[in-house]
Amino acid sequence: MQLFAFGINHQTAPLEVRERVAFSADGLPQALRDLVDHEPVREAAIISTCNRTEVYCNTQEPAKAVRWLAGYHHLKASAVEPYVYTLPRERAVKHAFRVASGLDSMVLGEPQILGQIKQAVRTAEKAGTLGLVLHKLFQHSFSVAKEVRSRTEIGASSVSMAAAAVRLAERIFPGVGEQKVLFIGAGEMIELSATHFGAQHPRAMTFANRTLERARELAERLGGQAVSLNDLADVIAGQDIVVTSTASPLPIIGKGMIERALRARRHRPMLMIDLAVPRDVETEVGRMDDVFLYTVDDLGKLVQEGRETRLHSVSRAEEIIDAKVVDFMQWLAGREMVPTIRALRDQAERARRHELERALRRIAKGEQPQQVLEALSQALTNKLLHGPTSALHHAQESDREALVRMLERVYQIHRKE
Repeated sequence: MQLFAFGINHQTAPLEVRERVAFSADGLPQALRDLVDHEPVREAAIISTCNRTEVYCNTQEPAKAVRWLAGYHHLKASAVEPYVYTLPRERAVKHAFRVASGLDSMVLGEPQILGQIKQAVRTAEKAGTLGLVLHKLFQHSFSVAKEVRSRTEIGASSVSMAAAAVRLAERIFPGVGEQKVLFIGAGEMIELSATHFGAQHPRAMTFANRTLERARELAERLGGQAVSLNDLADVIAGQDIVVTSTASPLPIIGKGMIERALRARRHRPMLMIDLAVPRDVETEVGRMDDVFLYTVDDLGKLVQEGRETRLHSVSRAEEIIDAKVVDFMQWLAGREMVPTIRALRDQAERARRHELERALRRIAKGEQPQQVLEALSQALTNKLLHGPTSALHHAQESDREALVRMLERVYQIHRKE
């Protein structure tokens, strides 16, 4: 059994690589089952967000699990492996604790990652790939994250991606209050963004989603109108700001659509904020004169305000995490000893039953109980001590002293000089 984690994130891989190995929410269960069914992996969970794709697993062959990531996405290993980090055992534990606590996020201390990890755990549970070890790991991660946030200021003054999107709009336009905003998608990021933009009272807000009912729910709750994603080409020309974050594997906004929209707008500028991974907007759109296109990585550069306050809490957070890693590794070591302990007890139990059956047969033949019990105790003693005494007699000279010390510790004995 080996706890192992690997993946890529915003620190190791550019957006164009991250989007190629991202998993959609709908595709995650099948990916998990594929990993467990076709690779030497006993347990697996996958965290896939705009900033990271990470696989946590219980496996004896980590290298095969790493190669699976590229193969599953139909990529050459050389296209992914230069960006992949691999984290065995306690390094995987520490990384999981740091991610859950917001120490590994693009926005230091941001809380959204914790919800994303919890969703990944629920997905793995439903897929049947979350076993005892990973369940324990993530439960500890949630507990550590709670302690870090309650005992440090790691989340203080944190600026979210949604808030950064509003600040960016305020740099492009004189004021958000005079602009029309279109939100594409209906997930958590869109809901957060719409909440922040709504606080600035834009002239209008429109919600577009593949499922119209979900768009209507957001429109009713946050104020605005709902349209189907099929109507996107008809409504986008009337929007000044477009915020998009869908789970589409391919871009949904292309150069041709925006060219037509700009002609209809008489080339009034548009701000487009693409928070999706894979990206929702074709790269070529960003090269057009009247479009300001920003990706999730671009917004990451705008969220540094308040970072100094949070940095003072990092060292204290790391101390908490290091202590919790030690606790978890002690539990894991105990789990790894279970098969050996079980085998030892089974062997002793077989010897006990064998000698008990012999004793009962001798008593049934009329032998004296005291003599039978004496023989029983001697036989059990000889059987239980045969292994260690035989090991001592046959040990190499270089190993003998270490074996003696181990037996003294196991049996709590002291040599007489």
